[in-house]
Amino acid sequence: MDIVTHGLMGALVAQVVCKPGQRRAAIGIGVVAGLLPDVDTLIRSAEDPLLALSMHRHFTHSLLFAPVGAALAALLCWPFLCKSVRVCKSMAVGRVYLAALAAYVSHLLLDFSTSYGIHLFWPFRSNPISANIIAVMDPLFTAVVLIALVLVFGTRRQRWAYVGMGVACVYLAFGLVQHQRALSVAEQLAAQRGQSPERLMVKPTLGNLVLWRVLTVEDGVAQVDAVRVGRTTRVYPGERAELLHPTDWQHLPENSRLRRDLERMYRYSDGLLAVYPEGAARADASIMIGDVRFAMLPTSAAPLWGIAVSFDQPEGAARWENRRTLTPQMRAEFLAMVLNRDITL
Repeated sequence: MDIVTHGLMGALVAQVVCKPGQRRAAIGIGVVAGLLPDVDTLIRSAEDPLLALSMHRHFTHSLLFAPVGAALAALLCWPFLCKSVRVCKSMAVGRVYLAALAAYVSHLLLDFSTSYGIHLFWPFRSNPISANIIAVMDPLFTAVVLIALVLVFGTRRQRWAYVGMGVACVYLAFGLVQHQRALSVAEQLAAQRGQSPERLMVKPTLGNLVLWRVLTVEDGVAQVDAVRVGRTTRVYPGERAELLHPTDWQHLPENSRLRRDLERMYRYSDGLLAVYPEGAARADASIMIGDVRFAMLPTSAAPLWGIAVSFDQPEGAARWENRRTLTPQMRAEFLAMVLNRDITL
């Protein structure tokens, strides 16, 4: 989830824990604790471009680390709270900590609800998990949280914090319902095509709960489609991508840097790696290998990000690349699918 929503949600849940007279202090505690888990973005290395990828949403996003993270947030906030004698006397240390813990956990649950995945049960589970019920940016969800906060301060009534949290939970529940509807359509689509997919996954697209990205994996090939679920359902057929397998780089020296990077990228992408469909060779003889789970369009097999590698340089460092360019044509196509229109471009 984006940092604005994390900060707002942290501030909102902190209102519930703190007393009505502590609204301003609660918003500071909530924002700090609600953003703190993303401090892992600072873990990076110029020599290892995959370090930031592997550490983001890692141990700082686990339930086991949450009490520690909340304590750090409380320690960061306490000196500022104690600048005001009135606030310092009215807020017990325990209440500050509980507010920080609630805000910190809200960050974990929101990120878990998206499609990127977090290490929620680290160190007991090594793979990231996700619910895939809301996009990483959803303006409507953010607006719900913001309006609730405004009402809390405008009316000075704490009950609006409960109302806001309740509406947010209903919105996430609706995302779960939509996910199940999209998954049902995806299963029917696979059956109509005579497919027996090894894997079938459904992910929300940016900023809405009606258009979903479907990946159907069978015999080493990923079929990408878009499914719109509203009053009626509609399928927008997409592209196909041949997936890479560790056997594709077995010819590389076992301890070579490139082989290790490819194996790390393979684990991170949950085994859904593909060559960027621009073509194999580029000016520097490298190719881009990306995570096919994410793309700019729900019907596209062109990965949103990946690594540029040269197989003839096994000790060369992989370069991290993003493909986030949104052309006017892509924007129009996405909007047409969201609005249940024909794509005529």
